[in-house]
Amino acid sequence: VQLVESGGGLAQPGGSLRLSCAASGFGFSGYGMGWFRQAPGKERELVAGITWSGGNTFYSDSVKGRFTISRDNAKNTLYLQMNSLKPEDTALYHCSKTAAFFSSGFKAYEYDTWGQGTQVTVSS
Repeated sequence: VQLVESGGGLAQPGGSLRLSCAASGFGFSGYGMGWFRQAPGKERELVAGITWSGGNTFYSDSVKGRFTISRDNAKNTLYLQMNSLKPEDTALYHCSKTAAFFSSGFKAYEYDTWGQGTQVTVSS
């Protein structure tokens, strides 16, 4: 299993970034997927999840209304569109795969594999 994130960087408050995750080595279209983030000194947080079909999504309260998770099963790629960024969004963002086929991806305990992460820094 390989999960490779890209798209992180420096953004100003109120700005936008789009993260991508290229997945390989497993049947991507059959698994729920998600994005976690971890800031220094804080616990890892599930911020968004999406079902295997892409038909249903989950967002943490901290990003709801600002972030959008999506997937392209034909390209084995997961995305996270981040708008209205805030300094508190600064963290290392990890793409993640659920452990079981057809999982929803709405709960942190469902996940078993994470990518190396891409750094997002929001600062003026």
